Amino acid sequence: MTGPAPAGGWTTGTIIELDRPTDRLVRARLHVDDRVDHLPGQHYVVRLRAPDGYTAQRSYSVASDPDDPLLELMVECLPGGEVSGFLHDVAEVGDVLELRGPIGGWFVWEGDVPAVCVAGGSGVVPIVAMARYAHRLGLQERLRIVAVARTWDELPYAAELQRYGAFLALTRENLGDRVAAPPYPSEMEPLVAGASRAYVCGSVGFASFATRLLEDAGVATDAIRVEQFGETG
Repeated sequence: MTGPAPAGGWTTGTIIELDRPTDRLVRARLHVDDRVDHLPGQHYVVRLRAPDGYTAQRSYSVASDPDDPLLELMVECLPGGEVSGFLHDVAEVGDVLELRGPIGGWFVWEGDVPAVCVAGGSGVVPIVAMARYAHRLGLQERLRIVAVARTWDELPYAAELQRYGAFLALTRENLGDRVAAPPYPSEMEPLVAGASRAYVCGSVGFASFATRLLEDAGVATDAIRVEQFGETG
C-alpha cells in the first residue's frame, strides 16, 4: 500500500479487474491512489462525474482483506441506481473512478471480540472482508457468520463463505439436507453462544428481521450493530 492520504479526502482508483458474476452483480478490484489501510467493515464512496458537471455518488462496503493490495467492491445493480448501473453496464478495466474512504468506525471488526454476523444478500460484502481478515490471522473461531439469500446464485461469495464455515440459509431452494427457509431460532442459538457483539447488514426489512432473530436467540440489543441500505444505488 502507498502512503497515507488525508482521512476522508477524495482520491482516484483505477479498475484493474472487473467481472460480472451474475446479471445483477459486478465485482471491481481497484488500485487506489494514496490508499490508506481500511478496517474490515468499512466502506468507500464512489463518485461519478458527467461532462456537464453533474455528479452522482454512492457508498459501497469493502470486500477485500486490509492486506490485499487491491480494493475490492462487490456492487448489486439496483433499479434506478445511477452509480451501480454505471458500474454494472458501462465500466471497463482501466477506468478511473473518484473515491473517498475508508469511512466508518462503528461497523468494524478487528478480531478483538468474539462476534456473530447475520447478513442478507449483498449485505454479506463487509462480512466477507471480516471473514478474509479472520482467515488470514487465524481468528476464525472468533467470527461466526450467518448468510441469508433466496438462492445460491443470488448470494455473493457463497462458495467462499461456505469454505470459511459460514452457515448459509437459502429461502427459495434447498441446500444439501437443509430445506429452504430463513434461519430457525434453534439454528441460531449455537452460533450466538459466547458472542459479545453482533453485526447485521442487509436491506431495511432484512435488518429488522435479523435484529429480532438475534434478540430472540439471546443477544443483547445494545450488542447489535446494524448497517442497512435502501433501494437505490
